[in-house]
Amino acid sequence: MGLALEPGVINEVEAQLGFSRPEEVTGDHEDRGLKRATTRPLDSEFTQQFEYRSCKVRDWSAPGEAALNLQKMGFESIDLAGIEKLQTLLSQIREAGEIGLQEARHLRRRLTGAVFPLAGGKCLKLLNIAPEGLIMRKGGPNGLKIDPDLKMTGMNGHDVALAVHGDQDVRGTPLKQIMRGFAPRLFRHQTPDGANNFSPLVLVNMWIPLQQITRPLTLMDRSTLNAREHQLRYALPTDSFLDRSEDMSVNDSWTFLHDDAQQWYFHSHMTHDQAYVFDTLGEPHGSFILPGEDIAEHYYLELQRMCNQLRLGESAKPRVITARDLPSTSTAPLRRAIETMAGLCSSVPLENQGQPAVEVWLTRASEAMDSVVRKSIEMRVVALVLPNVWPFNRGLVS
Repeated sequence: MGLALEPGVINEVEAQLGFSRPEEVTGDHEDRGLKRATTRPLDSEFTQQFEYRSCKVRDWSAPGEAALNLQKMGFESIDLAGIEKLQTLLSQIREAGEIGLQEARHLRRRLTGAVFPLAGGKCLKLLNIAPEGLIMRKGGPNGLKIDPDLKMTGMNGHDVALAVHGDQDVRGTPLKQIMRGFAPRLFRHQTPDGANNFSPLVLVNMWIPLQQITRPLTLMDRSTLNAREHQLRYALPTDSFLDRSEDMSVNDSWTFLHDDAQQWYFHSHMTHDQAYVFDTLGEPHGSFILPGEDIAEHYYLELQRMCNQLRLGESAKPRVITARDLPSTSTAPLRRAIETMAGLCSSVPLENQGQPAVEVWLTRASEAMDSVVRKSIEMRVVALVLPNVWPFNRGLVS
């Protein structure tokens, strides 16, 4: 069993992102002059309404990349490393693999009122974190379903998003009902049929990667989007996982058509000491499969097979596997994870080595498998974009 590794620094990867199919586009029935994507049941075949298109995704952490900017690009990163108790909590959630009500309360408590510096001399003050929309996502390498029987609930059991989407239409459900139609006047936003560029009040998603060696989040530089042509209204059914009244049984969101002018970004080694904040009201985002994740999936399944055999008291012999070269654009964290899994597959304990050796190997194998499972937390936050000067930035996290 072998693995050929090629070191290297990457600036971008070629990735397959999921966009709405042009044949799924219709006219908007609410007479807003927009385009709409056909709504299909959540369990519909993905390729029935979406198509994969090849896109270049740039690593914004690479040398020479420009700084992110929430107001210009639609997304930015903030530094969470200075909030020690939050970091401890996030580590605990990562280990548990799920988020409970108590952890959710602690997350909101640690972040509410925090102020973070932004680009352009601005800062972001977090006012309120909504109980609805605080969820944890998990996904295996190369699209592998690691918990195929797990039922989706309000906070847990959410798979990694396959399709490029924007989370909320400022003029749609449920904001329309909750805020009685005043959301477009209150929140800063850019939509295909209007904008509010004056309000300091924003609705953002905070996205925290607990670990993302695989299936990283990618976000579009919104200034490269032709919104009138490529941004589509979409009614997402929510009755299977959210308890809402009948008039709010769908979530008015956005999907997108592909265009070569769109520019995409990701971070190849982002951990939970950082978070993205991005515009809930339309910023295009989704996940993608990194080059080399098929090899990670292969070793994950091989380790899973051997773990099951050892736990049953059987011998676990590694299969003979032809050495495979990782693509030159595989990220360094993914390379290291695959190298670890390949080494474990080659060093499975023999019967005469005893149970203690087996237990040590099983622990290391479980940790290696878990490391390539993407885990993330996201939440909806009402916030203010303010000048980064006193007294507006009082309580700044540094």
